[in-house]
Amino acid sequence: MAEFFDTLNDKHIAMIDAQPMFFVATAAADARINLSPKGYDAFRVLAPDRVGYLDLGGSGNETSAHLDADGRITIMFCNFQQPALILRIYGTGRAVLPKDPEWDALAENFTLISGTRQIFDIAVESVQTSCGWGVPFMKMEAERPTLKKAHSQANPSEWAAKMSTRLASIDGLPARPTDRYIAGESED
Repeated sequence: MAEFFDTLNDKHIAMIDAQPMFFVATAAADARINLSPKGYDAFRVLAPDRVGYLDLGGSGNETSAHLDADGRITIMFCNFQQPALILRIYGTGRAVLPKDPEWDALAENFTLISGTRQIFDIAVESVQTSCGWGVPFMKMEAERPTLKKAHSQANPSEWAAKMSTRLASIDGLPARPTDRYIAGESED
């Protein structure tokens, strides 16, 4: 049976910390619904009523465009082990880019990953838990290194040129141009 909460509690935070992945959903009027899986050590509970996650450059920038247009975001965690549980965070969010004044203070909460182009800062409006009894048991084998590797090996000027052309979502909503963080040589 589903239960709703105003903020995240200690049990919710422990469940979130144990998950190797999460899902993000956004939408805007007359646009496609965007649903994306996320991995790596990218999610943080910043307060019981505030969360954030690192966003790495990939195929598009739908979440940012949707948040600029509408603001609504849902984040879902599934426990693939015991106990069976699904946790959804409903809120409003915004993209914070490296060029924004609040970047440094927000970025201190994360270990930046090569390819980080923005951090989504999300105000928690409500939290829902449900049974998750239909979710299969699955085990984490390993992270895929491919995206981190691609970012750390990319030519910075070529990447910047490519991103400068990505100023709209697939449905034509405007998206702010961004840069990205590149870690040192020691990262895999």
